[in-house]
Amino acid sequence: MSVTVSSPQQAVGLQGPMRRVVFVGLYEFIAIVVCSVLFMAIGQEAASSGAMAVVSSAIAIAWNVVFNWLFERWEARQRRKGRSVLRRVVHAIGFEGGIAAMLIPLMAWWFEISLWEATVLEAGILTFFLIYTYVFNWCFDRIFGLPASAQVLQPHVAVQS
Repeated sequence: MSVTVSSPQQAVGLQGPMRRVVFVGLYEFIAIVVCSVLFMAIGQEAASSGAMAVVSSAIAIAWNVVFNWLFERWEARQRRKGRSVLRRVVHAIGFEGGIAAMLIPLMAWWFEISLWEATVLEAGILTFFLIYTYVFNWCFDRIFGLPASAQVLQPHVAVQS
């Protein structure tokens, strides 16, 4: 009888650059629609609202790529695999905190409002996006599978007699 242990199994689900492209595309499309409506709901013009939503989305896309790359590098080094509620909350707060720091001054300038008004506006948007980010990530992982960094990959063991 011999036992052969080979390299760990391949990660399942959508992985690599395609995972990031699909994730960012879906996430930002929904975000542009929601933000445009929110900006119009507080009295901004449709054109200005749509343009701000697209610009903030472009900034968010760049931040998303950088933040998730850094997060997944950190996550891959963790002994405990999977995405617990705490890990998802930390991910959402880290991402949204970074984006808020970039967008508050931009919104103040774009909409010609004070930094305080932009902060209040961002607080409302942030409340929505904290929930949206958590729910979107959970749904995305359920539909497309966890990223390789969060999967427990067991080595393939073959026993021959």
